[in-house]
Amino acid sequence: MYRTMAVAWCLVLVLQSAAEVVVTGKVAGAVEVVGLSEEWQLSATVASVTDGVERVSLQLSCANARVPPRFKVIMQQPLGDCVGHWRTGAAFNKYIVQDWRGEACWSSSLASQAPVVAFYNSDSQNRCTFACSESLRKVVFRTGVNESMPGRVGGLVCEAEFFTEPEAPLAAYRVDWLVDVRDVFYAEALRLAFDWCVTELGGEARAPVAAAAFDPIYSTWYSYHQNIFADTIARECAAAVGYGMKTVIVDDGWQTDDNRGGYAYCGDWRVSTKRFPDFVAHVAQVKAMGMKYMLWYSVPFIGKHSANFARFKGKYLSHTASLGASVLDPRFPEVRRFLVELYDRALTEWGLDGLKLDFIDSFRFVGPDPAVAENYAGRDIKSLPLAVDRLMTDIVARCRAVRPDVLLEFRQSYVGPAIRRYGNMMRVADCAYGVAQNRVGSLDLRLSSGTAAVHSDMLAWNLDAPPETAALQLLNVLFAVPQVSMRMADLPPAHRDMLKYWLDFWTTHRATLMSGELRPLRPDLNYPIVYAFGQGEQIVAVYDAGQTVRLDPARGTAYVVNATCADRLTVIRGGRLESVAVKPSSVLKLDPTP
Repeated sequence: MYRTMAVAWCLVLVLQSAAEVVVTGKVAGAVEVVGLSEEWQLSATVASVTDGVERVSLQLSCANARVPPRFKVIMQQPLGDCVGHWRTGAAFNKYIVQDWRGEACWSSSLASQAPVVAFYNSDSQNRCTFACSESLRKVVFRTGVNESMPGRVGGLVCEAEFFTEPEAPLAAYRVDWLVDVRDVFYAEALRLAFDWCVTELGGEARAPVAAAAFDPIYSTWYSYHQNIFADTIARECAAAVGYGMKTVIVDDGWQTDDNRGGYAYCGDWRVSTKRFPDFVAHVAQVKAMGMKYMLWYSVPFIGKHSANFARFKGKYLSHTASLGASVLDPRFPEVRRFLVELYDRALTEWGLDGLKLDFIDSFRFVGPDPAVAENYAGRDIKSLPLAVDRLMTDIVARCRAVRPDVLLEFRQSYVGPAIRRYGNMMRVADCAYGVAQNRVGSLDLRLSSGTAAVHSDMLAWNLDAPPETAALQLLNVLFAVPQVSMRMADLPPAHRDMLKYWLDFWTTHRATLMSGELRPLRPDLNYPIVYAFGQGEQIVAVYDAGQTVRLDPARGTAYVVNATCADRLTVIRGGRLESVAVKPSSVLKLDPTP
């Protein structure tokens, strides 16, 4: 749809100088390109997508392939009534930031964050959203408010720098921008931006998301870390089924007898017979309980104590002594073949239902590109980002050929447009016991992940806590698929009742919570209140007792979830302001018209 836009006007400039270049759009305003050497020519166009949205296209070319130039694109917009900004890695720092501060500088790449930033006002309305089509290579951004922009006091700046890390020679390069200044809910602008970025990569490559991706999960990570055994996992799964959990993710530890942490024993990916005497029978036993079985892999790592370490000598990007492992270079076809066949065998021979593919962000340079000194010998793809994309595309294609409904999990910060094309499960980054981190992380992911199933980080809580306090772990990830990582037999009776109650509530209302119209307000205040609208019902989660719940009589029955310690909430229904009694960590069913 984006390639068939109507062009309202077009400015084309061909330049052969290192001077700053300005291309002007009615929406985008002045677009500056800085840092091109005289060997490179630039063609620039501005086109209208729809009212309030423009596309800026920049095409670089030179006579002969050469290392691309390090250059910047700079755009500006009025500050207006903006109070905050949104980007995938902002976490708790979504306030308006001055462009000279460290928080204003960030980067995106295939495996880290996304090239999208949105600015919004106190009503959570979009004021300006920038999206960049470069979702594979690293882009270094500086976004925030400039204190002394020419002609005005304060203004928004979006600066992006390209080719800041090693890149193979190119004869041409194109990068496009989407600039959206519509007065719409900020999440709508983000949806358009992320969908556009995925379209620029060639569209959604994945099949429809498997229904099982939306089932609650039991994870072994926080409950056992590497100290896992077949009988332990079977026992936990037998208990988890009774709470509505339908998938188990067996995390790090299955592949080694060493449980001291680190990755020195990764790379062979053979099941520890000490931990799993008959792994195939164990997987079958768990699946017979009604649980799907997923296994963790650290994709890039080959540990120094693995048999494969010597096999891939000369085919590494780097070595990290603290991890005891090296990072494979996917530009070698034999490296990609090794990994693709590895996951094929795991699904085929062990009967797995899915894979947790971890540490994709470790495919990066640490210092100079080792391929340059070797004139790229043995590498059939010279660009690292393009090679990682080829690797992941091949892995996904092979996995889906083996099992069309395969489950593939990725976690923050590898959650950008490219990752959306590979995985169907996106999980919040590790934040054990962190209710606020899990809430913000899961809602951030919901805004960027399209139709993928967004998952919480694994839930763990203090066994000595009152059930109302323990429940906050679940209530803060109400709009994500819950992953639980507790030793089930250790749960006090009150915690068991609490867990069953809230997992039942989540499952009953899953369609609204996960597929309904989601409206998380005020990202700069860490989403203090969140609305989800489904068929005939509305669910409102309150995380700050000072918020006012506004019920829509046209949206059906209301469920107000009190994720605070307050015993009263302020509600507006039928035009009337009420103070409603409600228990802490509870849900109140209300008619939206009193």
